[in-house]
Amino acid sequence: MTLLKRGMIIDVNLDPTLGSETGKIRPCVIVTNDVYNERVPVIQVVPIAEWSAKKARIKTNVEVHPSPDNGLSKKSVADCLQTRPIDHRHRLVKICGKLPSAKMHEIDQALKIVFELNSTFGIQVSSLRPACHCKARAGRSQLE
Repeated sequence: MTLLKRGMIIDVNLDPTLGSETGKIRPCVIVTNDVYNERVPVIQVVPIAEWSAKKARIKTNVEVHPSPDNGLSKKSVADCLQTRPIDHRHRLVKICGKLPSAKMHEIDQALKIVFELNSTFGIQVSSLRPACHCKARAGRSQLE
């Protein structure tokens, strides 16, 4: 079994897709933590697309330059808006390389924007309940 790590760039077969989803076999950055990467086959990846001036202006795209360490062959962007889960047992094509921690920090910042991870919506984090439980009542679900 291949040991996948956060920050690795892997070629992934993203087909089939629907609508505006990113497809084809393309490089992607693994963004799940290594505990999940070691234990479950489904991991989160950020697809990498060819660089363009238009894509470079998007706040949640992170510019990535090719290097021997990352295995990319051209200037690209990590498109954090297109983050998606994949089952690496079926979609992994090959391991290409790894991003440096400074570039992963940029990707982390973009993901915080995409998923609004900097905001607690006025709620104290310590006051959040540890779990939400669902009860089915009269054919509908209600949160407790």
